[in-house]
Amino acid sequence: MNIRKPPPAGAVLAGVVLVLSLALVPAALAGKGSRSGGSSGSTLTGPFMVTDNNGDGLPNWDDTVTFHVSTSASVPSVELDCYQNGAIVYQGSTGYYATYMWPNNYVLKSFNWSGGSADCTAILYSTNKRGARTDLATLSFSVAA
Repeated sequence: MNIRKPPPAGAVLAGVVLVLSLALVPAALAGKGSRSGGSSGSTLTGPFMVTDNNGDGLPNWDDTVTFHVSTSASVPSVELDCYQNGAIVYQGSTGYYATYMWPNNYVLKSFNWSGGSADCTAILYSTNKRGARTDLATLSFSVAA
Protein backbone atom coordinates (compact mmCIF):
# COMPACT_ATOMS: atom_id res chain seq x y z
CA MET A 1 0.00 0.00 0.00
CA ASN A 2 1.37 3.39 -1.01
CA ILE A 3 0.97 6.17 1.52
CA ARG A 4 1.20 9.68 0.13
CA LYS A 5 2.82 12.36 2.17
CA PRO A 6 1.01 15.70 2.31
CA PRO A 7 2.78 18.50 0.44
CA PRO A 8 4.88 20.88 2.48
CA ALA A 9 2.91 23.78 4.02
CA GLY A 10 4.83 26.30 1.92
CA ALA A 11 3.75 24.60 -1.30
CA VAL A 12 0.11 24.66 -0.25
CA LEU A 13 0.32 28.36 0.60
CA ALA A 14 2.03 29.13 -2.72
CA GLY A 15 -0.71 27.23 -4.57
CA VAL A 16 -3.45 29.16 -2.76
CA VAL A 17 -1.75 32.49 -3.54
CA LEU A 18 -1.40 31.53 -7.21
CA VAL A 19 -5.07 30.52 -7.51
CA LEU A 20 -6.26 33.74 -5.81
CA SER A 21 -3.97 35.85 -7.99
CA LEU A 22 -5.32 34.30 -11.17
CA ALA A 23 -8.88 34.83 -9.97
CA LEU A 24 -8.41 38.47 -8.99
CA VAL A 25 -6.22 39.79 -11.85
CA PRO A 26 -9.03 39.86 -14.48
CA ALA A 27 -11.28 41.76 -12.07
CA ALA A 28 -8.55 44.29 -11.36
CA LEU A 29 -7.89 44.83 -15.08
CA ALA A 30 -11.54 45.11 -16.08
CA GLY A 31 -13.14 48.49 -16.80
CA LYS A 32 -14.53 50.22 -13.74
CA GLY A 33 -17.84 51.21 -15.34
CA SER A 34 -17.11 54.89 -14.95
CA ARG A 35 -17.81 57.33 -17.76
CA SER A 36 -14.42 58.96 -17.50
CA GLY A 37 -13.17 56.95 -20.48
CA GLY A 38 -9.69 55.97 -21.43
CA SER A 39 -8.98 54.00 -18.24
CA SER A 40 -9.58 50.70 -20.03
CA GLY A 41 -7.28 51.45 -22.95
CA SER A 42 -10.35 51.72 -25.18
CA THR A 43 -10.90 54.74 -27.40
CA LEU A 44 -13.92 56.24 -29.09
CA THR A 45 -13.39 58.90 -31.76
CA GLY A 46 -15.71 60.88 -33.98
CA PRO A 47 -18.34 61.65 -34.84
CA PHE A 48 -17.58 61.01 -38.49
CA MET A 49 -20.03 62.08 -41.15
CA VAL A 50 -21.87 59.41 -43.11
CA THR A 51 -24.44 61.80 -44.56
CA ASP A 52 -23.76 65.55 -44.37
CA ASN A 53 -26.97 67.16 -45.62
CA ASN A 54 -25.68 70.76 -45.67
CA GLY A 55 -22.05 69.93 -46.56
CA ASP A 56 -20.48 71.80 -43.62
CA GLY A 57 -18.56 68.77 -42.29
CA LEU A 58 -20.15 69.13 -38.83
CA PRO A 59 -22.93 67.10 -37.22
CA ASN A 60 -26.29 68.79 -37.69
CA TRP A 61 -29.86 67.70 -37.05
CA ASP A 62 -30.85 65.03 -39.64
CA ASP A 63 -27.22 64.18 -40.53
CA THR A 64 -25.96 60.61 -40.16
CA VAL A 65 -22.82 59.92 -38.12
CA THR A 66 -20.70 56.99 -37.03
CA PHE A 67 -17.73 56.49 -34.67
CA HIS A 68 -14.39 54.72 -34.70
CA VAL A 69 -13.84 52.26 -31.87
CA SER A 70 -10.62 50.76 -30.56
CA THR A 71 -10.96 48.23 -27.75
CA SER A 72 -10.02 44.71 -26.71
CA ALA A 73 -13.61 44.06 -25.57
CA SER A 74 -15.08 41.15 -27.50
CA VAL A 75 -18.55 42.63 -28.06
CA PRO A 76 -18.28 46.44 -27.97
CA SER A 77 -21.25 48.73 -28.61
CA VAL A 78 -21.81 52.46 -28.68
CA GLU A 79 -24.82 54.17 -27.13
CA LEU A 80 -25.60 57.68 -28.31
CA ASP A 81 -27.73 59.97 -26.11
CA CYS A 82 -28.74 63.48 -27.20
CA TYR A 83 -30.44 66.14 -25.08
CA GLN A 84 -32.19 69.46 -25.67
CA ASN A 85 -32.59 71.63 -22.57
CA GLY A 86 -31.92 68.63 -20.32
CA ALA A 87 -34.56 66.38 -21.93
CA ILE A 88 -33.47 63.32 -23.86
CA VAL A 89 -34.53 63.56 -27.49
CA TYR A 90 -32.47 60.74 -29.01
CA GLN A 91 -31.10 57.45 -27.79
CA GLY A 92 -29.60 54.78 -30.01
CA SER A 93 -27.19 51.90 -29.64
CA THR A 94 -25.32 49.84 -32.21
CA GLY A 95 -22.75 47.08 -32.10
CA TYR A 96 -19.17 47.57 -33.24
CA TYR A 97 -18.15 43.93 -33.62
CA ALA A 98 -17.70 41.68 -36.65
CA THR A 99 -20.97 39.73 -36.35
CA TYR A 100 -23.20 42.79 -35.86
CA MET A 101 -25.58 42.69 -38.84
CA TRP A 102 -26.68 46.33 -39.17
CA PRO A 103 -24.85 49.56 -40.07
CA ASN A 104 -23.04 51.41 -37.28
CA ASN A 105 -24.82 54.66 -38.14
CA TYR A 106 -26.90 57.14 -36.14
CA VAL A 107 -29.40 59.45 -37.85
CA LEU A 108 -29.50 62.58 -35.71
CA LYS A 109 -33.27 62.99 -35.44
CA SER A 110 -36.16 61.19 -33.76
CA PHE A 111 -39.86 61.44 -33.01
CA ASN A 112 -38.94 63.63 -30.02
CA TRP A 113 -36.29 65.59 -31.90
CA SER A 114 -37.90 67.38 -34.81
CA GLY A 115 -35.16 69.99 -35.21
CA GLY A 116 -32.76 72.26 -33.40
CA SER A 117 -29.41 71.78 -31.75
CA ALA A 118 -28.61 69.18 -29.10
CA ASP A 119 -25.82 68.07 -26.80
CA CYS A 120 -24.82 64.45 -27.34
CA THR A 121 -22.73 61.86 -25.54
CA ALA A 122 -21.48 58.65 -27.11
CA ILE A 123 -20.61 55.86 -24.68
CA LEU A 124 -18.46 52.91 -25.71
CA TYR A 125 -19.45 49.91 -23.59
CA SER A 126 -19.34 46.14 -23.45
CA THR A 127 -21.62 43.59 -21.83
CA ASN A 128 -20.65 40.29 -20.32
CA LYS A 129 -22.49 36.98 -20.71
CA ARG A 130 -24.82 37.88 -17.82
CA GLY A 131 -25.72 41.22 -19.40
CA ALA A 132 -23.74 43.40 -16.98
CA ARG A 133 -22.52 46.56 -18.70
CA THR A 134 -19.07 48.14 -18.43
CA ASP A 135 -18.56 51.64 -19.82
CA LEU A 136 -15.16 51.92 -21.51
CA ALA A 137 -14.96 55.44 -22.99
CA THR A 138 -17.14 58.49 -23.63
CA LEU A 139 -17.20 61.28 -26.15
CA SER A 140 -19.35 64.43 -25.94
CA PHE A 141 -20.17 66.68 -28.87
CA SER A 142 -22.70 69.26 -30.00
CA VAL A 143 -25.13 68.91 -32.87
CA ALA A 144 -26.14 72.11 -34.67
CA ALA A 145 -29.68 72.87 -35.80
